[in-house]
Amino acid sequence: MTARRTSGGPADGRPATGPLVAVSGLSVAFPSGPGGAPVRAVDGLSFELAPGGALGIVGESGSGKSTAAYALLGLHRDTGAEVTGAVTVAGHDVQAVDAAGLRRLRGGVAAMVFQDPLSSLDPYQAVGDQIAEVYRVHHRGASRREARARAAEVLDRVGIPDAARRARSRPHEFSGGMRQRALIAMALACRPELLVADEPTTALDVTVQDQILGLLRELRAETGMGLILVTHDLGVAAGSVDDLLVMKDGRAVEHGPVGEVLHAPREDYTRDLLAAVPRVNVRRATRKDAPHRAGGDDSVLLEATALRREFGRGKRAVTAVDDVSLTVRAGETVGVVGESGSGKTTLGRMLVRLLEPTGGRLGYRGRDIGGMKERELRAFRSELQMVFQDPVSSLNPRRSIGESIADPLRAAGKLDDAAIVARVRELLERVGLAPDSYHRYPHEFSGGQRQRVGIARALAPEPKLIVCDEPVSALDVTTQAQVVALLGELQRDLGLALVFIAHDLAVVRQVSDRLVVMRGGRIVEEGPADTVYERPAHPYTKGLLAAVPRLEAAEAPA
Repeated sequence: MTARRTSGGPADGRPATGPLVAVSGLSVAFPSGPGGAPVRAVDGLSFELAPGGALGIVGESGSGKSTAAYALLGLHRDTGAEVTGAVTVAGHDVQAVDAAGLRRLRGGVAAMVFQDPLSSLDPYQAVGDQIAEVYRVHHRGASRREARARAAEVLDRVGIPDAARRARSRPHEFSGGMRQRALIAMALACRPELLVADEPTTALDVTVQDQILGLLRELRAETGMGLILVTHDLGVAAGSVDDLLVMKDGRAVEHGPVGEVLHAPREDYTRDLLAAVPRVNVRRATRKDAPHRAGGDDSVLLEATALRREFGRGKRAVTAVDDVSLTVRAGETVGVVGESGSGKTTLGRMLVRLLEPTGGRLGYRGRDIGGMKERELRAFRSELQMVFQDPVSSLNPRRSIGESIADPLRAAGKLDDAAIVARVRELLERVGLAPDSYHRYPHEFSGGQRQRVGIARALAPEPKLIVCDEPVSALDVTTQAQVVALLGELQRDLGLALVFIAHDLAVVRQVSDRLVVMRGGRIVEEGPADTVYERPAHPYTKGLLAAVPRLEAAEAPA
């Protein structure tokens, strides 16, 4: 792959005197343990970025995107990784510069926004103090007062309301979107020439994502900084960058202007990525089983009436779900969408009685299960299951996946050990995993594979309804498509009812028969999925749909 210059120049009109970033023959290999061959994460990568330009790096999980981005700031030093090739940022040779020079480069010349702001921010320090610390490191003569003033200034610039006061807040007092803005503010504190953003919107809902991407565009226009955006979401890249670099197995497979790559891809791999992207304006494929759902059973399986859930007591009580009523019929999929804090997950947990409702009625097959004690609920537990958002945190790292899947079977007490092992192996094969992976541990699997383990565990007791809480939010587009297809196949074969909770409206459209839109703990719109998507009635729904990133945002080549 030959190096090429990305399109776009400085937003403020300054003439470009050379590339802002020049990467030539970059390779990064990680040790694999005693006696094992090194794992090559990046292999012979080359590209350039002009001052003020924006480059998107896309590809599946494990393609080497983040590894390449980290190399731009020398973040692989002292990790045991073997890094070869040339990396130059604003004239600085990242490979050759000493430790002091590398500290000056990070933050002062190039800054990074990481994927998970909560793990990147110190939970014990005020957000403003953390930003001020970065400023003082690079401006040795700055006083504490000047540093705090700069922290408030950049927090205000990234849209934090009442910035001077909120600078004294700690990270847990910020929402997810505000934490991401705070991390961007920290990166901007020293006015860097280059901003590297690694999956900055992955866990954000569509409206907050739209705000963050809009902020990055504004900052580029104002400051002339260059941007490298690492993402698995091609829709996000479409409206945010000038050029696109597609990676697979550590190598660049395609590189060119974003409109050209998205609308006239040359490589099969790029075409496969594009084919896997869910489109919010494309209807769900007609279900062959729809007229005969679950073997002809179209009865109401689950019914919630005026459901309510509060957290805390008295004046400090927070109402997470307020007066929600909905039904789920046998074999259908009900999609639930809304911004973070809308009550989606709380509702989902109540539907399977992982949370007890504060008020209202929850009925399953005509029985009121909302107020049942745990002993009474045991008879229904096998029929109501949940797939959680993060399989890493929902699987015990010290137990094999086979034992984790076997847990609900052992709790039911209906099978002996041999039958349980046989059933688990059958489930592993059913979700597309090797039956002999029974004794492997969660860390030995990819994100998509771990999600398949979570689905297998939910299927173990043969449920009638599964609540899927953001089951594909952190997955790349091809893995996401595989998991969605698996859920559809299981639904057809087993007659399952699904409640599919997600902030990605395009994904939800591909799986849903009906759609529920939540805001502030309430349902603001409900109806057949295609009707709501094509003719939304509520302004909030219209706003959500307008904020969805689209591949069409990149101009097609002339």
